[in-house]
Amino acid sequence: MSDSPLKLLLIDSDPIFRLGLRQTLEEFPELQVVAEAETYTTALQILAELAHQDPNQINLVVLEPDNNRSSNRQELGLQLIRQLRTQYPNLPILLLCHILQPGMLLALKAEGVNGYCPKGTPISELIIAMQHTGEGNSYWIHQSQQLREWNGETLEETLLPKRKSHNSLIYKLRNNLRKSGTSYIKPNLTEVTRQLQIPGLTVLNKAILAGRRRELLAAQWLLDNFIDSLPAQDETTANPPIPSPELASPKLDSSSLTVTNSSINPLSPPLLSPRALQATLLASCINKLQFNLQNVTDIPLEIDILREDKKRELLYLLLQKFADSLDELRTSEVEVNLLNDVKNQLLVDVWQAATKEYFGKFSRIKIGDVEVEIVNILLENEAIIKTEIIEDIPFITELLSYFIFQTELHIDNTLYSPGSEEANEHAAMILENMLIHIANAVIQPLLNRLADVEVIKKDYYNRKLISTREIERFRNDLSWKYRWQNYVGEPQEIFESRHELLVLAPRGIAKSFVYAPRNSELAELGGIPLVVTLLLELRDAATPRIQSVVSFLGNGVVFVLTRIVGRGVGLVVRGVLQGIGNASLPERKRNRD
Repeated sequence: MSDSPLKLLLIDSDPIFRLGLRQTLEEFPELQVVAEAETYTTALQILAELAHQDPNQINLVVLEPDNNRSSNRQELGLQLIRQLRTQYPNLPILLLCHILQPGMLLALKAEGVNGYCPKGTPISELIIAMQHTGEGNSYWIHQSQQLREWNGETLEETLLPKRKSHNSLIYKLRNNLRKSGTSYIKPNLTEVTRQLQIPGLTVLNKAILAGRRRELLAAQWLLDNFIDSLPAQDETTANPPIPSPELASPKLDSSSLTVTNSSINPLSPPLLSPRALQATLLASCINKLQFNLQNVTDIPLEIDILREDKKRELLYLLLQKFADSLDELRTSEVEVNLLNDVKNQLLVDVWQAATKEYFGKFSRIKIGDVEVEIVNILLENEAIIKTEIIEDIPFITELLSYFIFQTELHIDNTLYSPGSEEANEHAAMILENMLIHIANAVIQPLLNRLADVEVIKKDYYNRKLISTREIERFRNDLSWKYRWQNYVGEPQEIFESRHELLVLAPRGIAKSFVYAPRNSELAELGGIPLVVTLLLELRDAATPRIQSVVSFLGNGVVFVLTRIVGRGVGLVVRGVLQGIGNASLPERKRNRD
């Protein structure tokens, strides 16, 4: 095979799987994901454009032919394969999908497909399959028989090269962990898939089951890639790989995904490569996007006007664009001390790219008698978006440094080791907060300029916020939010040395607070924000004294009421009772006489 990388086109309607697979494949320099397609039509358009530029732009198509496992989808997959074979007869095709029936496999093989791997195939073997099919060979995995077929020859799985020491204690523990996870995931995935095929399901039930299925698929992907990628320390010495000129390749060992564990502190977390660490956090964020995205905070957000599916689509898109920007930044070999200078422009680029793609289908819309280009109108607000939203997103420099250079994460007045659970948790919070704020930035110009356009309302808006009255009320709430935040909320956070983060929680979009030194910002405050901080300081200074005075006066009042007034009232009552008693005594004497 030549030194140039194998160029791939990924076709799969599941954005979670595409993102995870692309991030994983980027670990291997011999592979390059040139393009992705969500639909078959998009795939054909991409191929036509790339073929017009350079016939060798794509060397292999990686295809999911049976997504949703419906007969109609499978037929469309067959039609696509036939069309690819007609238009691009020399372009290899590798199926990467859920387990197919033998009859379907035979039909696809008869159509000229070069190879098949079920989803969940270990990444090391998947790379081998891609390389073999990319060279025009065949590579078929028969899952039911646990056999591999390469160029028409069937090989038992036990004869494949052993890349790991089966006698290693670490390997055994890792293998048990993998089996335990697989034994839980596979039956649940089968059951959820079966339930999705039941006719007559409500939209809500379908959404819940689809979200559960995505979670299981993401968990399976993580299990296959990252449990498998942790190398045992004695593998390379105790049991070296068995050379095989046909199936083995040193560059494809899954251990290339990681850096070996620290030999100084055996309890330190395993250090993933920067790309693998990035893929782990992005996959975690993708899983959280399956949660309910309802805003459970006490402040309105611009994305609240969107339907939940459109909100999720926007956040997916932003995550994809941010991942692309990270790759470009990594390729540019930027130095760590320059990240602070490029962070705002990077986020502006993400905002622009997401805006163009999210509203791209509305190239021109008619407002009254005038046709306008919606994307151009929305992008005119770049300066406002940058100063009002993007520049206020906290910890972006720390996040970029963590992703690209694996530096320690300094947040909440604590240094967290790269790759540790605490560091990943805080990095995920920063990432989620950034995505939500940039999503707000994508929608804000729409609400300012084109909020009441019917065609946009029809395709994007929550039905509860679709009337003109509700839209105006929503816009007024947002205006009040920004005024309050500028004059009160932000000064209070600066004075209290903290940042508010919006995070993805199971119940919805929630708030969290982290400590951050903000003395320099406090020194720059002026006008109303400065007055707010002075009032807060005055309140803090006066409150204990006022409480002391009130407590003193309260104790005095209690003393007067109980010791003086109370005793006086008691004496009066006792005198009255005694007077009544003395008055009745002579009467009793007269009665005796």
